[in-house]
Amino acid sequence: MDKLLKRSCYCGEVREDLIGKEITVNGWVAKKRNLGSLIFADIRDRKGIVQVVFGDGTPADVLEKANSLRSEYTVGVKGVVRERESKNADLETGAVEILANELSIYAEAETPPIYIKDDDNVSGDLRLKYRYLDLRKPLMQKTLAFRSKMYNVIRNFYYENGFIEVETPVLAKPTPEGARDYLVPSRVNPGRFYALPQSPQQFKQLLMVGGTDRYVQIAKCYRDEDLRADRQPEFTQIDLEMSFVDQEDILEVQERFLKRLFKEMLNVDIQLPLPRMTWDEAMNRYGSDKPDLRIGFELHDLADMVKDCNFSVFTDALKDGGRVMGIDMNGCSPKFSRKDIDKMTESVKTFGAKGLVWIRKEEGEIKSSVGKFFSQEELEKICAEFNAEVGDLILICSGKKEVVWASLGFLRRDLAGKLGMLDPKDYKLLWVVDFPMFEWSDEENRYMAMHHPFTSPKKEDIHYLESGELDKIYADAYDIVINGYEAGGGSIRIHDSKLQKKIFEVLQLTEEDIRIKFGFFIDAFKYGAPPHGGLAFGLDRLCMLLLGTDDIRQVIAFPKNQNAQCVMSEAPTIVTEQQLEELSIAVRLPEGK
Repeated sequence: MDKLLKRSCYCGEVREDLIGKEITVNGWVAKKRNLGSLIFADIRDRKGIVQVVFGDGTPADVLEKANSLRSEYTVGVKGVVRERESKNADLETGAVEILANELSIYAEAETPPIYIKDDDNVSGDLRLKYRYLDLRKPLMQKTLAFRSKMYNVIRNFYYENGFIEVETPVLAKPTPEGARDYLVPSRVNPGRFYALPQSPQQFKQLLMVGGTDRYVQIAKCYRDEDLRADRQPEFTQIDLEMSFVDQEDILEVQERFLKRLFKEMLNVDIQLPLPRMTWDEAMNRYGSDKPDLRIGFELHDLADMVKDCNFSVFTDALKDGGRVMGIDMNGCSPKFSRKDIDKMTESVKTFGAKGLVWIRKEEGEIKSSVGKFFSQEELEKICAEFNAEVGDLILICSGKKEVVWASLGFLRRDLAGKLGMLDPKDYKLLWVVDFPMFEWSDEENRYMAMHHPFTSPKKEDIHYLESGELDKIYADAYDIVINGYEAGGGSIRIHDSKLQKKIFEVLQLTEEDIRIKFGFFIDAFKYGAPPHGGLAFGLDRLCMLLLGTDDIRQVIAFPKNQNAQCVMSEAPTIVTEQQLEELSIAVRLPEGK
């Protein structure tokens, strides 16, 4: 192996101030051009690319070795920096080059299966299979450096504000409610299992009982749930908890953190205080508890307008306690054909909607998919509700309120994206507060905690626990929303053991359930718990939003694909019978697998 040439600077740092100086760079050959008497090689490292010249002034043996270079060879080069005759304005190092006088080839390389460039147009799975090559791309290196800087900003802010960083266990007790756990068998305790934490929730609350007062952790968390573009089975949280505080105290600290983060990472000034919106308002105006405020297209309730109409789909929905609501796509009627609307109709059916009604306001006439049920005068009144103008397209959905919200909430953002209205650098932040405390589960046939069973109800709603009017109870819970994504969420916790017991009763948990699932946690609260609350930011999602991408895999070094698989290492994989026997586990596969 050739000798190691000790690096004096990174490739991407070579500038005019180094002209005439001898330097050493290390990296990979991005490209080579052989012009006979001259050989040019672009050398790449994590800071960028610099051009190296092998020619006049290069020793013959070095020139001969340079002739053998191929793409992705790992090399070291020593030489003198000089001004380039033909400058490259697209490169930060494009005004200079290195005239080589020494070359070490550390490792040869086969032809890579993917191009090592940002615009390679390679499939996602192929990129993940050869992730170690994908990481060599300039954009990926910049992303990893950006994320690393985020860690520094996070720790600096919270340390400066009196938080103590504490590591909580990764091998924990299975979580009884919420998403599915990843289970870990115990060899020394046959038949028993740990769970990888979905969050450090119980441990951080116990830290408050233990007097830590202000806790923060950049924590790895795990959830065995279906994936999408902004979700991974293992992810990173900025996890925190505070004692002797109320909601205002927590939100104030987090707003200052976000202002600092945006300023130091993007030089963007976030105006404080951030706007707030109740959960009810968010759902009724935007059909989502994470509304994207970069666009309009707000939902309008049409119940009063259509309750006596001749269209039974609307009237029946209202009689069943449902909703009839719509959005106005301002000026978008010419941009969407009937075929486009048919596709929209199919998309909302995935949310449980039975169909989609459209109204087009045109010059001198209003057209609609339900025109035979409505007069022009009635259609004009509906248009007036939206202040619709010529060229507008109104989309109406009816049914259960959850179905209507989900359908129109999806449409307003999906269509805005297709129309190019979602500028990723236009940051709109808000708090969504006052979430419902409980939500009904058809699967469980009971009320479930919307967040988790340790979230505190609002003081003014506690009396509804006695009357059983659970749908009237709101929680001291809050989410931070950025451009239509939930970037973090938290709540004030229950610190009164009597109230906690009542919440468990409402959730239909028996004394035995409570003891088995929460025994150690409840015991701790017998010895004096402070009023406390907290929040967790999704660090991966925050990074994704700051970088303006909509794919969370692009900000994680080694992510999983949509099937929760690592196609590079082939995890998850089968294990040997011997390993299973040691763990006292028998595997039963689903039929057909």
